[in-house]
Amino acid sequence: MRSQVFSLLVDNNPGVLSRIAGLFSRRGYSIDSITAGATTDTRFTRLTVVASGDELILSQIEKQVRKLEDVVDIKVLKDGESVYRELIMIKLRANAAQRGEIISVADIFRAKIVDVEEDSLIIELTGTQSKLEAFLNLLQGYEILELARTGITGLSRGSKDVAYF
Repeated sequence: MRSQVFSLLVDNNPGVLSRIAGLFSRRGYSIDSITAGATTDTRFTRLTVVASGDELILSQIEKQVRKLEDVVDIKVLKDGESVYRELIMIKLRANAAQRGEIISVADIFRAKIVDVEEDSLIIELTGTQSKLEAFLNLLQGYEILELARTGITGLSRGSKDVAYF
C-alpha cells in the first residue's frame, strides 16, 4: 500500500465534491485527505485528493475519477516533481513557564503563534507532512487541547503541464 496525490481541476458546480467522495465510497476506495479551493478562474475549483492503495487500486481511482462529468483535468502529483504543503493548528495548554519553551520550539520550525491566552496558545505551522510530524513529536511533553489539519494541497512544478481553459 502506498499513498498517491491527485490534483483535480473540476467545474465549480454544486455537489461536485459530494459526487467525487461518493465515487470513492461506492468503490470502497480510501481517502486519506481531501482539500478544495478556488482557482484564478471562478468557473473551476482545485481539489487535492490523497488516496491509499496498491498500484491497481490507484490506477483505477485515476481512471474512475477521470470519467466524472465535472472533472476537467486530473494530474498525479509525484514526489520531486510537485510541491505539497499542509497547514496544522495546535492549541496547547501552556502556563507562563511553559510558554517560552514552546515558543522556542515553534521558532525552530518557523511556526507562528497566532493566539495567546493565560492558560493556552495556538500555533500555526505550514509544511510537508514530515515537518508537521516532527513538530508534533517535539510537543509530546505538552498537553494538546485541540488540533486541526487541512490535509495536503499541492501543485506540479514548472509550467509544462498547466491546463488552460
